[in-house]
Amino acid sequence: MNIEQIYRDAGAYLQGHFLLSSGNHSEFYLQSAKVLEDPILAGRLADELACVIAQNGVEFDSVCSPALGGILAGYELARAAKKRFIFTERVDKVMSLRRGFEVKKGERFIICEDIITTGGSALESAKIIESLGGKVVAFAALANRGFCSLANIKTERKNECKLPFDKPLFALGNFEFEIYTPDECPLCKGGSVAVKPGSRGN
Repeated sequence: MNIEQIYRDAGAYLQGHFLLSSGNHSEFYLQSAKVLEDPILAGRLADELACVIAQNGVEFDSVCSPALGGILAGYELARAAKKRFIFTERVDKVMSLRRGFEVKKGERFIICEDIITTGGSALESAKIIESLGGKVVAFAALANRGFCSLANIKTERKNECKLPFDKPLFALGNFEFEIYTPDECPLCKGGSVAVKPGSRGN
């Protein structure tokens, strides 16, 4: 499955000058919402991701995603794997579990995102699950932004990755884009202004 071509065909592989959730800038952005607006395609991607996880022998009971971006990807993964699905969300900028969702002691979770960049939001969700007695066995995403190493594709872990070393990350593809601090951004120096196309703050 050529995940890059899928993003391009869906108009989800954007080029411009983008402000990322981290506050850094990039010339490229992956807008997963454009891919996931097609339920049939979303189902195909989730089926493939579930297959990758199963082939690697990871057993789990439930899927949890951080809102908002990870909800569709996580729900579809849970459907494909025939597992329960819950999500965490920010309340006053703090990740929380609400809406009557519960975590059983020892319940095994995969934390699923649409895109993993440094893994910050996924890690926040994992900490919530573990604080309630659950066990996070793996992380998953449709695509990886090149900072965290993948268990199913040979990639290098970079210093910016926030995910734990002892939990595998699975994704359907790996994208490596240059990311700049605002002070060092060549696009800013060229006179353009960064725009924020993502879910947080938009």
